[in-house]
Amino acid sequence: MGTEEYGADQIQILEGLEAVRKRSGMYIDNTSSSGLHHLVYEIVDNAVDEALGGYCDTIDVTINSDNSITVIDNGRGIPVGINQKAGIPAVEVVFTVLHAGGKFGGGGYKVSGGLHGVGASVVNALSEWLEVDIYSEGKIYNQRYERGHVCYPLKVTGECEAGKTGTKISFLPDKTIFEETVFDYNVLKQRLREIAFLTQKLKIVLRDMRPEDGIVEKSFYYEGGIREFVTYLNKSKTPLYEDVLYFEGSKDNVYVEVAMQHNDSYTESTYSFVNNINTHEGGTHLIGFRNAITKTFNDYARSAKLLKDSEANLNGDDIREGLTAIISIKIEEPQFGGQTKRKLGNSEARGAVDSVVSEQLTYYLEQNPSVAKLICEKSILAQRAREAARKARDLTRRKTALDGMTLPGKLADCSDKNPDNCEIFIVEGDSAGGSAKTARSRATQAILPLRGKILNVEKARLDKIYGNAEIKAMITAFGTGIHDDFDITKLRYGKIIIMTDADVDGAHIATLMLTFLYRFMPELIKQGHVYLAKPPLYKLEKNKKIWYAYSDEELAAILNEVGRDQNNKIQRYKGLGEMDADQLWDTTMDPEKRILLKVSMDEEAESEIDLTFTTLMGDKVEPRREFIEANARNAKNLDI
Repeated sequence: MGTEEYGADQIQILEGLEAVRKRSGMYIDNTSSSGLHHLVYEIVDNAVDEALGGYCDTIDVTINSDNSITVIDNGRGIPVGINQKAGIPAVEVVFTVLHAGGKFGGGGYKVSGGLHGVGASVVNALSEWLEVDIYSEGKIYNQRYERGHVCYPLKVTGECEAGKTGTKISFLPDKTIFEETVFDYNVLKQRLREIAFLTQKLKIVLRDMRPEDGIVEKSFYYEGGIREFVTYLNKSKTPLYEDVLYFEGSKDNVYVEVAMQHNDSYTESTYSFVNNINTHEGGTHLIGFRNAITKTFNDYARSAKLLKDSEANLNGDDIREGLTAIISIKIEEPQFGGQTKRKLGNSEARGAVDSVVSEQLTYYLEQNPSVAKLICEKSILAQRAREAARKARDLTRRKTALDGMTLPGKLADCSDKNPDNCEIFIVEGDSAGGSAKTARSRATQAILPLRGKILNVEKARLDKIYGNAEIKAMITAFGTGIHDDFDITKLRYGKIIIMTDADVDGAHIATLMLTFLYRFMPELIKQGHVYLAKPPLYKLEKNKKIWYAYSDEELAAILNEVGRDQNNKIQRYKGLGEMDADQLWDTTMDPEKRILLKVSMDEEAESEIDLTFTTLMGDKVEPRREFIEANARNAKNLDI
């Protein structure tokens, strides 16, 4: 462990803690589930900063039975001495003063994540209570806060063994601020696994004390760091070659790590990180990486005569087809676009990544010509498919009526032209489509029936996707275009509702549609436009009264209420086509009565979402079987 000084005066105060509770969305993006989990990431990020500095090798995260969180690290411990500028202990400054921390110079940290130093104080401000214990100099120091206010001065509560250092923070999110206050073990597991991949040789333990059938615990430790991350993400794919390419180096005070491996899929899965923060919108480091591989592979393909002089260069999309890559940089003063760090702006990061990757990738390709040839040949095939896709795309782009482009013939459109008022039902089969067209509100509800199962885009190149009639119908109806042409301002419907049968086939069709939307129109999901309809499983009729049940449990509850006797007529719906228009409207389409499941995605878990789609829709059978077996145990039924 390092010995660089980290004392009370390294904590610098920039401004007071004000308005966090009133304007919490400014600091944690939102007060829904993702904002709730962000509180945990902020405290964990502080512990990871200690690990990045070489002072901590273990972080322990516990979801307690009361749904509070405890995070323990074996770092140096937050300083307990008096901060000269504030006149109070440094730990109190950290938790009660906004923009106070060891991340603003002064020797506290060389690199760090977190919300520009506001993390700990924001978590404190948004918690019913927060309690901190610091192990330092053989003593245990303690302080408690409630909704950001100090309950009592920092005090010594006991002694700890000699040499023990670290910080223990427990907090309970404030239910008057958060819409959701129940932590999801799986969401935390995904993010903590990612942090462990990115921080080589850091052990992270996650423990859930809430289950009645026993404590759930998972430990993450990766000796190989991001190389193991790429292997993990490719576990449901077939790698094109055995090696995970790994490049590392430093330039202009930027430390660069890159791991990459192509697979036989057609989807790129590239994730970029700065000081362990996922930069969802990329930035200069991602641009540097893409420039490097595009130039290096083109230079190699030319020199090896894999590309003829008369042939056009490969573009970046061609080379990155089927690529899984992690770009992770460490930089002292990252410049991010926006409070929540979606995009890196440092110009030196672009040059550093470009330089490190270009030099080391060139050397690797020269030393491994068979691998280089495999990648180039796949890229050339992708180039040809892209050109075919371009021609097909020109036919599917949505145009105005003046341009002569008509909507799909099978679409029953709505009369209202304001997207905020309109919704489109994507319906499985002509029979259900007919009922839905009769049942709908013609002013605001459009119906697009699809024939059978749409193309599995996980196993198809762009040219096949643009050539598929059902997908073309959806693209044209939505109006946004897809992939690089996507423009959400042209969306014709505020709600896109997938309405399939409540059986295994229906679930499969819904998954195929979600795969397409996730791969080619992810903003529709991110911005909350995609829904799953929930049709009933049962109709119960008794004494001319009708009840609908959406699950076996609900049917049992209704039967318990109305009585179980021979007067009961129970119908198990095998599909939407079995309902007449009135029943379909009453149960599944009427905005006043229906149940819609909103499809959302947590960007913090994007790599896991990507892996899930690959597992479910890719070629490998064994990972899919393992996924189903693992998750079926947690499912009450298989209905959507």
